[in-house]
Amino acid sequence: MANEQIGMDEEPEIIYIPDDEGNEEEFEVIMKFEVDGSDSKYMMVVPLDSEDEEADEVYAFRYEEDGEDLQLFMIEDDEEWAIVEETFNTLVEELDGGAGND
Repeated sequence: MANEQIGMDEEPEIIYIPDDEGNEEEFEVIMKFEVDGSDSKYMMVVPLDSEDEEADEVYAFRYEEDGEDLQLFMIEDDEEWAIVEETFNTLVEELDGGAGND
């Protein structure tokens, strides 16, 4: 599985995503990964403006890069979402060393 994981020492990658009203909101990319057997790339992001880090909602997007341009796509297919969620949970477990840290 080809994974790019952002380490704690690196500068966080920040992206701007417009909301429904066209206002750009800042998000920090916490993980990028590809799913086995697929050319699709995914990223997990959290909003930067959240006051409570424990309550941060994690958002998942499929993305494509074209040079400097980044295109994000909502994951609307239930089967695709299940694969992304399973891959994300597996990667988080690996990062936590397999221990259930609450």
